Amino acid sequence: MNHHTEMPSAAPPPWVILGRVPRVTAADTDLPPGADHSLALPAPPCVALLTIPPRIFPGRTTSENFPSVLAVDASGLLLIKADQGPATGPTDLPAGCQEFCCRPTVAGYFVLDAMSASALPLPNAKYIMQPGHLGLTASPADDGHYMVAELQMINGSDTPGLLCFSSQTGEWVRKDVPYPLPSRPLSPNGVVSLSGRLWWFDLTWCLVTCDPFADAPVLSVVPLPEGKALQYGEGGGVLDKYRCVGVSAGKLRFVDTYRNRNSSGAAQISVWTLADPDSTEWTLEYETTFGEICDDVSYKATGLPRKIPVLALIHPTNPDVVYFFLDEHMLGVDVRARKVVECEVYELVQPPREHVSSRFVHAWQLPRALCSGNTTLPSL
Repeated sequence: MNHHTEMPSAAPPPWVILGRVPRVTAADTDLPPGADHSLALPAPPCVALLTIPPRIFPGRTTSENFPSVLAVDASGLLLIKADQGPATGPTDLPAGCQEFCCRPTVAGYFVLDAMSASALPLPNAKYIMQPGHLGLTASPADDGHYMVAELQMINGSDTPGLLCFSSQTGEWVRKDVPYPLPSRPLSPNGVVSLSGRLWWFDLTWCLVTCDPFADAPVLSVVPLPEGKALQYGEGGGVLDKYRCVGVSAGKLRFVDTYRNRNSSGAAQISVWTLADPDSTEWTLEYETTFGEICDDVSYKATGLPRKIPVLALIHPTNPDVVYFFLDEHMLGVDVRARKVVECEVYELVQPPREHVSSRFVHAWQLPRALCSGNTTLPSL
């Protein structure tokens, strides 16, 4: 069993499990001088945490009101949502968006740069409708440019919009994109980036992808593997405990444990791979029952109970390893080998342990310069 201890003087690991909810300091001056945020980056399976000051999130963190890391990028950028306090009146929104005008808080969104410890507030955050449809991707040209984009589904419209913020222009632009799906809402389960594209995923149905850098983006659809589609709303509120979409070894992966049983009725985990970004066909990589994992000596050595854990994420470079929450522990399981390879107590700011799910952690591959120790990262 691997046990990890955070060593302040050591270079960060190649990747971390980043908690979705940041810590908030008591005062702005609690951060190092000149820093807009700090990061504690222990190696997996411990959970890394972002710390931000009250000038970014002025409210009090509760189970109902907290800042969120919406997206991570290997360039070292993070996209966070941090509301700026109670709204004092109706929000002035563009035409066609009136149904979103009554918001209890003033929305705030920031792009954070781990390399410089800076935070850029995005202008006109009122234009953003659904934070669950908001993604971030660095330019594939590796020129320091990035794009923040939201797929906006406006009621009564057959043409959704792609709301794009470009770091080159510093402005939002709305691009019309033909919608290739029947009229069914796309659940905002998350967004990942791969190959210069953003991939919006609905864990009941499909993935939708496009290149946000294109002048006229075209959406394409990747259905979930055969037999995995659910009715709209099925599994609502709990599906992200049993399914996730992630990038591992440069390919999209779909991990499924939801009502997933083998021919003998045993609960199992299945991992599927999308061969390339232009494909719509998934390949089943492997399936393993939880009973087989629990029977292994490595699982017995943890002393943990025999029960189905909550899905967290897939390892970003080794698709054989999947992480799970189980009680107060984070488990790394080599599913193909049916062995526990990592086990450690984890810490999250939110939510309480009974509400954890895959949406509360990110697999974040860190920039090479940061991993090499060439950059000093502010820490508390």
